Amino acid sequence: MFDRHLFLTGMPGSGKSSLGRRVAAEMNLPFIDTDREITTILGCGVGEIYERYGESAFRNAETNLLIALARQSPMLVSTGGGMVIQPRNQELMRNLGVILFVDRPLEDILGDIKLDRRPMLAAKGLDEVRRLYEERIGTYRATADLVLDNSHGYQAGLDEMKRLIRRQYGL
Repeated sequence: MFDRHLFLTGMPGSGKSSLGRRVAAEMNLPFIDTDREITTILGCGVGEIYERYGESAFRNAETNLLIALARQSPMLVSTGGGMVIQPRNQELMRNLGVILFVDRPLEDILGDIKLDRRPMLAAKGLDEVRRLYEERIGTYRATADLVLDNSHGYQAGLDEMKRLIRRQYGL
């Protein structure tokens, strides 16, 4: 079992949630998707949260969720794409666990991202995905303790994530 949380970071469409959920199920590890948890707690979708309360409210909810994770047993945590951008969140994640950056090439993300499932990106389109990638890639790399190269397909990503987890946690 984990002795510290494992935070999955990366761009929307990088595979954090799909890989994390599957690996957690296969390895019998607790799993949480922070965006899904926040929307459950607040009772509305991410787009609605932004519309009603603004981005700062959503970012505060992310920070509060990280603080709450300090009182929970270690788990595999899929973070929202912007969570690691906030310095306070970087500090919390470093104190609570290990940060694994799910690195997927921009062209792969652009090729299959489903914007209709991502309301914050849908309105602005693929140009917004490119902009966010350029804005965030340096932070993802700089904050990572581990990097998962997710450029070789889903199965390869699953296998590599399991390998990294086993090595990091001695499983």
